[in-house]
Amino acid sequence: MVQLHVKRGDESQFLFNTTVDAPLETVIQQITAIYNGRLKVDRLCSEIPELADHGIALPPNMQGLTEEQVVELKLKDEWEDSCIPSGGPVFKKDEIGRRNGQAPNDKMKEVLMRTVEEAKALISKKQAQASVCVTTEMVKEALDQLRGAVMIVYPMGLPPHDPIRMEFEDQEDLSGTQASLQVITEDECQLWWAAKEMQRGKKLQDYIGKNEKTKLVVKIQKKGQGAPAREPLITDEQQKQMMMHYHRRQEELKKLEEADDDSYLDSEWSDRGALKKQFQGLTNIKWGPR
Repeated sequence: MVQLHVKRGDESQFLFNTTVDAPLETVIQQITAIYNGRLKVDRLCSEIPELADHGIALPPNMQGLTEEQVVELKLKDEWEDSCIPSGGPVFKKDEIGRRNGQAPNDKMKEVLMRTVEEAKALISKKQAQASVCVTTEMVKEALDQLRGAVMIVYPMGLPPHDPIRMEFEDQEDLSGTQASLQVITEDECQLWWAAKEMQRGKKLQDYIGKNEKTKLVVKIQKKGQGAPAREPLITDEQQKQMMMHYHRRQEELKKLEEADDDSYLDSEWSDRGALKKQFQGLTNIKWGPR
């Protein structure tokens, strides 16, 4: 299997396994699905702690309003009575005014937070350091874990305007957010290797040959953004090791300069009569009272 180390810019994303005869359309489709799926998991993992702390999201027309403004405008959250967490709610006011403050109890909160950590670990960038390839099945498993945890805590479901439910139903609205800049659709995704774009319509072997044990770094880029920066000749870790070796060598040279040039004459190996003494049995003789 060919192992691709997928990066966005200089940032490592994940490892991906494929074959040399795989069409690049298929490779790009699979890499894009994993990349965007990991982004979805990350968004959910940042939103679910808010659900655990402050309950379901308020309707859009009530978010950011004070209690006095809600009363004055005669607004009511129609989902508050139906979307109740298992075990009953615990009131924890949301100072931002995005959620209704009817939070799950500590036991249910623990279910959510534990699942978030498990899902994050499954698609973490640290998997690349551990030489673990991420697959679409792993991304789906992470999403299913999060969906199951939310269903346990909220068996009646979440309101349709809650961003967590919208993410699960692929109805999320990312317009105007930083998250929208990270997403790359399949049509606008480009794959680059060695400062060359890997063109659709070709196979991987057209660029890297037929060696199935090849490992290479590829970069994903949005169409129209130009070629990404090339990989440095040495990694940060290699540069760090080289600097450490240089400093150690400098310290050794400094100690040699400070040492007496004739100090080696005191060493056993510098004694010209050592061989003669050894034959005569005169080595290791110690003088002094016993």
